[in-house]
Amino acid sequence: METIRSINDIPPFCHTGVGLGNFDGLHIGHMALINILYNASKLSGLQSVVYTFTRHPDNVINKNKYTPLLMPPEKKEQILGQLPIDYLFYEEFDENFARMEPADFVKNILVDKLKIKLAVAGFNYTFGYKGEGNAVLLKKLGEQYGFTTVIVPPIKVNNEIVSSTSIREYISNGKMEEAFYMLGRPYSIIGVVETGYKLGTKLGFPTANITPAPYLLLPSFGVYLTKTLLDGKLYNSITNVGIKPTLEISGQKVYIETHILNFEGSIYRKPIEVYFFHKLRDEIKFKDKNELANQIKSDVANATSLFSRHVV
Repeated sequence: METIRSINDIPPFCHTGVGLGNFDGLHIGHMALINILYNASKLSGLQSVVYTFTRHPDNVINKNKYTPLLMPPEKKEQILGQLPIDYLFYEEFDENFARMEPADFVKNILVDKLKIKLAVAGFNYTFGYKGEGNAVLLKKLGEQYGFTTVIVPPIKVNNEIVSSTSIREYISNGKMEEAFYMLGRPYSIIGVVETGYKLGTKLGFPTANITPAPYLLLPSFGVYLTKTLLDGKLYNSITNVGIKPTLEISGQKVYIETHILNFEGSIYRKPIEVYFFHKLRDEIKFKDKNELANQIKSDVANATSLFSRHVV
């Protein structure tokens, strides 16, 4: 897969099949759409293109409310790079782009630049100024410009339509299992291990501390059953997401602290990826460090028991 980051870098396409959407999180609905794109493009002899944005459109259009992302761009590229897609095109979604009329987007970008012959979009896909373009208009413009439009129907989990919005709500409330079913994978956060206050080490439970990217969605504060990817190996772990209320040192800074079970060694400055499976409890402010240590010991025992029973 080749990644295109500028409209000026678009190769001289012959004809393409284009998957349209924001694709934040690459949930099971997105993956179904991309699978349809690949198969239909291959059948028609088209080059397949996943067309998405560098920024979430809502964060450009509605500056009063920030929509956190489910996935950093590099993770999106990693997952898509494992699929038989020819191109990933990151469009720079800015205020000028947001003002583009739906018909102009189709004509100037899809038809003139991408040489589209097949468009694949979700049932709720919108495009153009104020999202005025929808599936019906896309089909109509496809007839006008000579490309086929495939609209992918909604996918449901437990009678609920899969969407990035629903996934954000679940993660924000610590419901990692529900998010897992819609994502098709555990929610994860990537970071580089940094030096912390080393309180965990003093208490007998050293932690790998990462500062999450500011644009990413965080699970609700609390302790989670997790797995941690380090140097290509997956380890059982528990993770605290929060502001260290017992220590009263962080203010509003959010920490992600992971204790890797049965692990010894220095991993400072190493990249890790923490996968969230289940919330064990909410974050608690303890009266002292001894009470905190006892609770951590209990959390580790609980996590060890759950892992031994292959809960995750």
